[in-house]
Amino acid sequence: MVATRLKTFVRPFCVSARVDKTFTKWYQSLWEQKQNEPPYDHIVQVGDPVLRQQAKPIPEGELQSAEVRFLVKHLTKVMRTYKCVGLAAPQIGLSLRAFVMEFRDEVRDQYSKADYANRQMETLPLTVFLNPELKVLNYEKVLHAEGCESVRGYRADVPRYREVLITGYDGEGARRELKLHGWNARIAQHEMDHLNGTIYTDIMERKSFTCSCWQAVNAHQGRLKLSFASK
Repeated sequence: MVATRLKTFVRPFCVSARVDKTFTKWYQSLWEQKQNEPPYDHIVQVGDPVLRQQAKPIPEGELQSAEVRFLVKHLTKVMRTYKCVGLAAPQIGLSLRAFVMEFRDEVRDQYSKADYANRQMETLPLTVFLNPELKVLNYEKVLHAEGCESVRGYRADVPRYREVLITGYDGEGARRELKLHGWNARIAQHEMDHLNGTIYTDIMERKSFTCSCWQAVNAHQGRLKLSFASK
């Protein structure tokens, strides 16, 4: 997820009773960093089938494995490289139920004090969830502008629940739960959607859908390039 201002196993992975036996072998093969194979160093874009799949749970016996630690490390690296506030495994090409979130204090400088307070933003340290589940604690929905690195260059107003509870496993494979409200609850809902094959454009206020750089397009007479790399 992108904090906007107002401004597979295999792909697809065949899951069966053999998953626990094949997971390690499959994932270790990814360490070879084959060209154009996940886990990617870039973020996939809408249209890639992996973004529409129901992500598969990580086998319980693998939650503390070196392969899963590698996944968490790689997700975190890509999230920070792209300077976004959340990233789910399908966004780097892996249809697995895992995501990371982080809302750093320096992001505060991008907003006015009024916007920061209105959106109920607050610092969130690096947070990892494996095989997460979401429970709504407050069914009131709040509408704010939201972006996504998998729909790069656009944003829209998206309704999200005000408060949620996430349960699952942390990056070390230990059970954890976390109550979130405001903007951090929004981030978690956005990433959970990715695990369920949903993109924010599915639930956005359609008329609010906006090219985030439309002014620059006009200023440069349309001669503007949109990169999908981190730099």
